[in-house]
Amino acid sequence: MVQKNKLLAAPPFAVENVLKQLGANLRTARLRRNLTIQQVAEKIGTGTRAISDAEKGKLTTGIGIYTALLWAFDLLDQMAELADPSKDAEGKILAQSNERERARQHDEELDNDF
Repeated sequence: MVQKNKLLAAPPFAVENVLKQLGANLRTARLRRNLTIQQVAEKIGTGTRAISDAEKGKLTTGIGIYTALLWAFDLLDQMAELADPSKDAEGKILAQSNERERARQHDEELDNDF
């Protein structure tokens, strides 16, 4: 029996809102460029349903569709900034606190006397 994806059944509120906002932003970008859903679908090589679903912020829409839409609207550079490790302050703090300490310092010379 196939298990249902719990994320799709009850997504976290923040996730759902961010995807809806992304969809609205993509729709605005398309309309500002005076493009139809059909034109955008042809440009990225997908169907109109995928574009419509992305503009609605549906969870089932693949990240490839969202990325291709950003590319089509010349906004792909913004995608590169997602989850940028250099901007992850909490992750940096956690990584530093979990680093192992070296057993000996580099400046200490080894003694070869046995």
